[in-house]
Amino acid sequence: MTMRTLLYDWHVANKARMVEFGGWKMPIYYTTVSDEHNCVRKDVGLFDLCHMGQIRVSGDNALEFLQQVTTNNISKIAPGQVQYSLVCNDSGGVIDDVLVYRKSDSYLVIVNASNTQTDFEWFNAHKMHDVEISNVSNDILMLAVQGPNAEKCLQKIANIDLKEIGYYYFKMGEINGTKSLISRTGYTGEDGFEIYAECDTKIWEAILDAGREYAIKPIGLGARDTLRLEAAMSLYGHELDTDINPLEAGLGRFVDLDKKEFIGKDAIERIKDKGIREKLAAFRMLDRGIPRHGYQIVKNGKIVGEVTSGAMSPTLKEPIGLGYVEKEYANLNTKIDIVVRDKNYRAVIVKKPFYKRKGQQWK
Repeated sequence: MTMRTLLYDWHVANKARMVEFGGWKMPIYYTTVSDEHNCVRKDVGLFDLCHMGQIRVSGDNALEFLQQVTTNNISKIAPGQVQYSLVCNDSGGVIDDVLVYRKSDSYLVIVNASNTQTDFEWFNAHKMHDVEISNVSNDILMLAVQGPNAEKCLQKIANIDLKEIGYYYFKMGEINGTKSLISRTGYTGEDGFEIYAECDTKIWEAILDAGREYAIKPIGLGARDTLRLEAAMSLYGHELDTDINPLEAGLGRFVDLDKKEFIGKDAIERIKDKGIREKLAAFRMLDRGIPRHGYQIVKNGKIVGEVTSGAMSPTLKEPIGLGYVEKEYANLNTKIDIVVRDKNYRAVIVKKPFYKRKGQQWK
């Protein structure tokens, strides 16, 4: 059964093109993907993220439990901070990539829409004494406001000073009178906020009203994908899955091998000692073919990898992509071919990300 977010009727009424994504009926665009993409890069956009999963973890052993089931070191963040992390299986494969919010009395773990039930069951399978795990996805309205004017737009209806929220930090406050957790995080490569609010859909309209002077638009999944691709951010099911380990994915900095045992640690250590066989690489097309998920990557007539994501970049106005390539062919400036409809198109390995906003600092 395909699920619908609380904003489904609004999307349909506003003529969004709806598609099925991760078990949810979601808007892919309202106008065009490039129009919405450019809106976020130049002004500000509003995203419905209610399909994402939220899992609350609390209890005396909550920290110890999350240390066991995630790869990063949560003890290094304080209440009010957010941490990107990975959930791995015993062989080091990625079950999901998550955000962990450390609150004063509990943790909120944000998981991918298609993995919500899988993650919830995985957490419960490894549950410790004095740990409570709750799927609170249906209790939270999740939105994102992203773009250069995101702060100005949201500040008009927020009751706290948004300038005080640093990158990967959050505060509790109100948006248009609705109690909300407001974090300076996002999936676009732009400044912005993700909002976890009580289930009051009026907040959506209030943000659109507040952003009219900044040319705000609702943004669909199509632009969300091209925005994150330009920022070289991984998408589960494309750059990440249970057959891929964090080191191959270039996410080793989010794996703390110095902390005590966590699920997948032994396997990841063995992979590190042995060396990875393939590597996630970024490439831009030298020819005009558009790379797509699953297309073969070829070097000198030999298949050396596979495209995981690709698109025409609305910002750079050229085709770009990500893909796993045999390590020896993943060096910068290496020329490769992408097989598009049985024809080879030239490409070159480039540095990640494709796009980085001025003054941006990465976690």
